Amino acid sequence: MTLIQLEYIVAVDTYRSFVTAAEKCFVTQPTLSMQVQKLEDMLGVKLFDRSKQPVVPTEIGVEIISQARRILNESAKIKEIIAEHKGEIKGVLKVGVIPTIAPYLLPKIILNFIKKYPELQLQIWEYTTEEIVHQLKIGLLDCGILATPIGDASINEIPLFYETFVAYVSESSSLMKKKAITGKDINLNEIWLLNEGHCMRNQVINICRQQQSAEQPRKFEYNTGSVETLKRMVDLNNGITILPELSLSDLSDKQLKRVRHFKAPEPVREISIITHRNFLKRTAIQALEQEIMGIVPKHMRQAKKKEVMEIYA
Repeated sequence: MTLIQLEYIVAVDTYRSFVTAAEKCFVTQPTLSMQVQKLEDMLGVKLFDRSKQPVVPTEIGVEIISQARRILNESAKIKEIIAEHKGEIKGVLKVGVIPTIAPYLLPKIILNFIKKYPELQLQIWEYTTEEIVHQLKIGLLDCGILATPIGDASINEIPLFYETFVAYVSESSSLMKKKAITGKDINLNEIWLLNEGHCMRNQVINICRQQQSAEQPRKFEYNTGSVETLKRMVDLNNGITILPELSLSDLSDKQLKRVRHFKAPEPVREISIITHRNFLKRTAIQALEQEIMGIVPKHMRQAKKKEVMEIYA
């Protein structure tokens, strides 16, 4: 049994295809298939059900591949220990970020980060929370930036900051007359929401606390994963939406007049870096954490806000 063989079976499990796994491992498909077959012959068990498309691991294969991932992680730590000892931050750091954070956080840190660490290649994907957690577990991401807690024992959460929500209302809205509002002031039938799969959608519904209204059919429903689109819908078509605090820096003076803050306790979400419990690249992830904290306003770092956030989570 070799580490190369373990890498191959992990790749097949990750991509559920011998062809794609071979491409990702930079070998020919016959070479990869031959090595997987040799490993199966040596172990005396079938690791994959090749009759199905996409390829799936057998019952015993699931357990062996899980162990293979742990072995590969532990072996990779040797290189990491050496890099840390030398004070090196290099290689590739793969990061998943939820769409309601990415446009307001990452553009402010990317340029400075890659200048500081020229030997580190930063790869970023925008995914939903569910997809980020999945990609972490199968090893396609090194870390994620999203709203927590997520309640998964296999995931480590490193809280970064606490971001309040505000209401963004149209000029024709009755909420324009109020200086501060509560969730009960908002009618879900008048609010523009992110589509299903985005954690912020559920947080917004919890803020409004009018679940019965959400069941009533609307004359028009717009499904989007973009906070910027929600703002535009309010600007052009009336209604209300909920914005995360970091997005306010992009608003014009005219748009800021449409922002309404919530009465205390304000709805707040916790933003964290998450990793798999057997994660690698600790030094690079810590460097990313420091870069983020360097641009986050001081008032958003207050840990006491976590208690407020949990009221609305």
